[in-house]
Amino acid sequence: MSDPTVIPVVDEGLGNCSYLADLGDGRALAVDPSRDLRALRGAAERRSLTVAFAADTHLHADFLTGAVQLAAGDGAQILASAAGRRTIEHRGLHDGDEVDLGGLRLRALTTPGHTDEHLSFLLLDGSHSVGVFTGGSLIVGAAARTDLVDPGRTEELARAQYASLQRLLTLPDDAAVWPTHGAGSFCSAPPDAERTSTIGRERASNPLLRLADEDAFVAALLASLGSYPSYFARLGEINRRGPQLMTNAPALAPVTVDELLRLRAAGAAIVDVRPIQRHAAGHIPGALSIELREAFATWLGWLVPFDTPVVIVRDPDQDPAEIGWQAAKIGYSLAGGLDGGMPGWSAAGQPVTRTPLITPPEVDAARVLDIRQHGEYTAGHVPGADNIELGGLAAQIDQVDAQTVVMCGHGERAMSAASLIERAGRGPVSVLLGGPDDWASAHRRTLDTG
Repeated sequence: MSDPTVIPVVDEGLGNCSYLADLGDGRALAVDPSRDLRALRGAAERRSLTVAFAADTHLHADFLTGAVQLAAGDGAQILASAAGRRTIEHRGLHDGDEVDLGGLRLRALTTPGHTDEHLSFLLLDGSHSVGVFTGGSLIVGAAARTDLVDPGRTEELARAQYASLQRLLTLPDDAAVWPTHGAGSFCSAPPDAERTSTIGRERASNPLLRLADEDAFVAALLASLGSYPSYFARLGEINRRGPQLMTNAPALAPVTVDELLRLRAAGAAIVDVRPIQRHAAGHIPGALSIELREAFATWLGWLVPFDTPVVIVRDPDQDPAEIGWQAAKIGYSLAGGLDGGMPGWSAAGQPVTRTPLITPPEVDAARVLDIRQHGEYTAGHVPGADNIELGGLAAQIDQVDAQTVVMCGHGERAMSAASLIERAGRGPVSVLLGGPDDWASAHRRTLDTG
């Protein structure tokens, strides 16, 4: 008998996977579904499946759960840790509890570390361990970070994570490993890692599992922890209470120029989602550039305070539904979108700011601010370049000199940084189109490391 079909539903922007398991009778199990259910529901519809169970491995910090929406709209039973103190209706599971899925079974395994109440879910077909949904415990090539619950408990939870991984390693080598966090996630997944694995493959190749003992594991895991988006501090509690049900797909209400001015005066953020070349050519003074791409939600949640009203500036060909869903999955509500976009703003006689774009041959290395993550910077940077991570730039804006060239890997994050610098009155700045490798090639020089 073949194993049941388990379909990864990948969110490239957040670096996560939800899973849809075909139970073989027209029903499905969803594991760690996001509030943005479009892709998961599409996968279910293509296989004519109804989602009967929605399981959350932990209280997510990086996205709002879609389990509540699946319960309300599809009649799914929510499965989650009894230790999570969720106030939503759900079946609370303890270690070793099993759920009859109709032939298949789901067994709860307590695997704390990433969070206190973390569960992994072992999918069983008779006595056969088909695979394990590991959430934020064992991930491909690593283990998820342990500093999100409380920075003061990071080492304690890292030791719990070690014990959890040792427990998972008692499963058969051929058992599939289906983690939630993957490449692109700020929960410590290595870049370019595959999305799924097996217990045997992780036992043989995961660097953290090949260390000598618990102390070595803890030291290595803690050394790997970089910064993470500020909105992570909010979502766990919202998920515990259950995010508000969405009765309609998110939409962008039209905002007139006069309304935008009033909203801005009241503290609203203006977020320009147009391609960076369009932003550079002319934008609303003080607007924050966050280009609409897969990583939009991450940077919206990192750069805009959580409860701030947001007005979007977009081009006509940019999908307002995509903007709305990316915001909704991390709990952000949008005040609307500028009616008429930048042409409407200019037609109303309002001022426009421009940001110079420069190419690698034009860059003087002595004037470079590299705003990539510190690990990216140490892997290779323009000699003499300063490094302030984009996520921490607002708090260190007084360290930015005028006439600075801002750079990242391609230009999108650098334009976000430039817009923050301009808003703070620290300009003028310019943005490099390209990254350190482009600079090195243009100048025939070697990048610095460390």
